[in-house]
Amino acid sequence: MSASNTAQLKKSVSPYEKSNPATSAKQLLNTLLPFFVLWAAAYYSLSVSYWLALPFIILASGFVIRTFIVFHDCCHQSFFKSRKANEVLGTITGILTFFPYHQWKHSHSIHHSTSSNLDKRGVGDMWLMTVEEYLAASAWKRLYYRIYRHPAVMFGIGPFAIFLIEYRFNRKGARRAERLNTWITNIGIVALYGGLAWAIGWQSFLLVQGPIFWLSGAAGIWLFYVQHQFEDTYFEHEDEWSYVKAAVEGSSYYKLPKILQWLTGNIGFHHVHHLSPRVPNYLLEEAHNAVPPLQQATTVTISTSLKAISFKLWDEQNKGFLTFKDVRPLLRAAQTVKAGATKSKPEPPLTDEVA
Repeated sequence: MSASNTAQLKKSVSPYEKSNPATSAKQLLNTLLPFFVLWAAAYYSLSVSYWLALPFIILASGFVIRTFIVFHDCCHQSFFKSRKANEVLGTITGILTFFPYHQWKHSHSIHHSTSSNLDKRGVGDMWLMTVEEYLAASAWKRLYYRIYRHPAVMFGIGPFAIFLIEYRFNRKGARRAERLNTWITNIGIVALYGGLAWAIGWQSFLLVQGPIFWLSGAAGIWLFYVQHQFEDTYFEHEDEWSYVKAAVEGSSYYKLPKILQWLTGNIGFHHVHHLSPRVPNYLLEEAHNAVPPLQQATTVTISTSLKAISFKLWDEQNKGFLTFKDVRPLLRAAQTVKAGATKSKPEPPLTDEVA
């Protein structure tokens, strides 16, 4: 993509980089109100049957994702025009979703500026090794990576390890405002959810909030995963990396059924979002439909996205993902070569003292 085409593409999206206060307020209302109602419905259903409560729990988890999208837009200063309004609402929705506003805003901005850059991995993204890195790694590091990339760990343990534990602590080097916001968020979480557990009993609280937290967390991780790790995605080193290519080719268009698209706040139009983070979530589809080059982004559906579960390592030579099974022969060959080199290494000559 030439520099002129790149500039034109970004310019084509710029008309959609404007939030609408009325639309934002409407979205806030149709997001938070249903969440609170569904949470209450799930709790009162417990007295009848947990099976009756489950549909309300599942629906409530969907509205947690939608609440997170509001939080997400606040972090990008795209939900309201006022920076202060975004910060206040972002902190409140961050308490509801267990995300500290300033901390997440910092790591996520790094993710946007380094997405698909092989030389700048590690902040705000999921751990991804290249084939060469995996072959050169120690046995313990390979084992750790395999455990990390296992679906049961990513989507089962991941929500609790990341959202419940990791985000409760400030990162090293965080500024005062960020540190303070993290503690305000933690206090807010304890006050809100601790007070709720005290009011209705911790057993009832966990029966409702536990699955809501896990379902929404696992779904959130899945969305983030599949929107960057899909067939024919884009990864390059710094000297060849392009921000626009990373956005349009390194982020998927996750085409979801309309109800899921609504619940996930149009985040499936991830290529549009990465190209221009200032576009509010409720304008992403409109921008996608209005700019033809954006419609050429890789389209992923629910059925085709399932293949991404097996993607483990990035093959720099062939520009694609490989599974652990694909790499097994390469690993055996590398170990054989290493063992041969060790055996053929000449012994150091004996000194007079050793002799």
